[in-house]
Amino acid sequence: MGVKAALPKYELYFYNFVLYMAMLWAASWIYDVSSTNTNRKTFKPSVKPGWYYVGRKMDLEDFEWVMWFSTFCEHILFALSGHIIFAKICSLLAPQYRSLVFMVYGMLAVFTSMGWAYLTLILSHCVLLYSISLVKIRWLCFTAGLSTLATFKMEPFISWQDGFVSGNFEFRHIFFYGGCGFTIMRCMSFALENCHRREGNFSFLELLKYNFYLPFFYFGPIMTFDKFFVQANNPKLVRKEREMWNISLSALLNVSVVLVVDVLLHFMYIRTIPTDAKLLKNLSDWALIGLAYINLVYDWVKASVMFGIINTVSRLDHLDPPQPPKCITNLYVFSETHFDRGINDWLCKYVYNYLGGTHESVLEELIATLCTYGITLLWLGPGWVVLLWAFLNCFGLNFELWTIKFFSMEPFSSIEMSMSDSMSRRIRALLNTFNYWTIVLYNILALNSLDFAKMVAKRLFLKGFPLTTIMVMFVTYCLVQVIKESERRQALIDDPDPIPPPPPAPPATDPTQAADADATEEVVDPNKEKTE
Repeated sequence: MGVKAALPKYELYFYNFVLYMAMLWAASWIYDVSSTNTNRKTFKPSVKPGWYYVGRKMDLEDFEWVMWFSTFCEHILFALSGHIIFAKICSLLAPQYRSLVFMVYGMLAVFTSMGWAYLTLILSHCVLLYSISLVKIRWLCFTAGLSTLATFKMEPFISWQDGFVSGNFEFRHIFFYGGCGFTIMRCMSFALENCHRREGNFSFLELLKYNFYLPFFYFGPIMTFDKFFVQANNPKLVRKEREMWNISLSALLNVSVVLVVDVLLHFMYIRTIPTDAKLLKNLSDWALIGLAYINLVYDWVKASVMFGIINTVSRLDHLDPPQPPKCITNLYVFSETHFDRGINDWLCKYVYNYLGGTHESVLEELIATLCTYGITLLWLGPGWVVLLWAFLNCFGLNFELWTIKFFSMEPFSSIEMSMSDSMSRRIRALLNTFNYWTIVLYNILALNSLDFAKMVAKRLFLKGFPLTTIMVMFVTYCLVQVIKESERRQALIDDPDPIPPPPPAPPATDPTQAADADATEEVVDPNKEKTE
């Protein structure tokens, strides 16, 4: 079955209608729960007065959203605005030195926000990994990089390095771990690209330019060194047609999404409700399942907006940054599940694709996924919840390959070949429905808590069986079909079907032959005339 398999329009209209009605129904339940429990005692630490014009309290449980769009909003905008101004001036006067200006401004911003001791700590890690990269041994660069990253995940190294940060402002630890963690990953990318270079070495200055690019420094996303080096050192700064319009539209869209989410957090306390176990037990099945789904969508929106703002600034600098993550509403396979496309691209380039090859061998795929999620486990910080999340996602990714291998054998392949494309798409969507909820549950335990994920799973498959289970799976089936239709339309845009050749034209007739034929028809048979 190809991705271009189509379904009747009335069937797609029905799927969309069911999906949107179910979402509105679940949202209404969450709104009712939020409205009736506004003054609940367990809500007081996180549900606080919000916008005056809205007239309701706001869910402030998510510290990342609060940091980005409330507490540190002015500081982040000030730092990024200064970067844009200096980068624009340099691009107009001396575009060949713009990467150097990026580095100087970034180092000054880090020094101002975190102090000289923290800047020295970052530089020491850069010097260490640069020195090891000169040896050009891939496994040694990996070992050194991962060992350095591990020092930020275990005691007593964490406390010792944390002492290099001056000041005691709120969210200081987020800036500390963000800057250090992303620095190690960028230095590893630099070292691995230097190993790949056949002649000579990249200079230490290029590493500093790469690491201290301010929009990416604290919060990412990670742009691999090979791409950054080419784009940041390109002196020919030419915009594509309507590129500035698209950048402006992207910035306006991000601001609009921030306002919409802020308003919604006044009416649906989707981050606070999962923290109250007693309240969760009293929720209806639809409210609990809808809450799990909306939490994943919210986390994607948050990541898309944060990366979208940073990407807008980097696109003004003539860079092509990693795209925002793919929304949970647009995926149903483990191979496309990620919340940080920069980390995902980094892991795919240096680990997953390097070890997995064509991803057709079961053994190679198993080794590639184990190594990939092992590094991810170290990146997120070792812990039982993260370990369980990594194991389940690793298993899911391999199980997909095993399933594909199994159903590609006889007699399943022959049975599918005998089906119509539309029927094959329906059967695949039915199988993807169960896969979709495994993705949701596996990621809910990392984004919320293990108890919340267990409660959702019990309500969906045990206590709610069979009515809730069948209804939710049917709605999910409709969602998968909507996703497949979106993929079909995109495939037709990327690879349109060939236009059938026009029918062959009738053979041309010679004018002289046509004239002779007409003359022959006009000649009267003499025998016929005599008979008359």
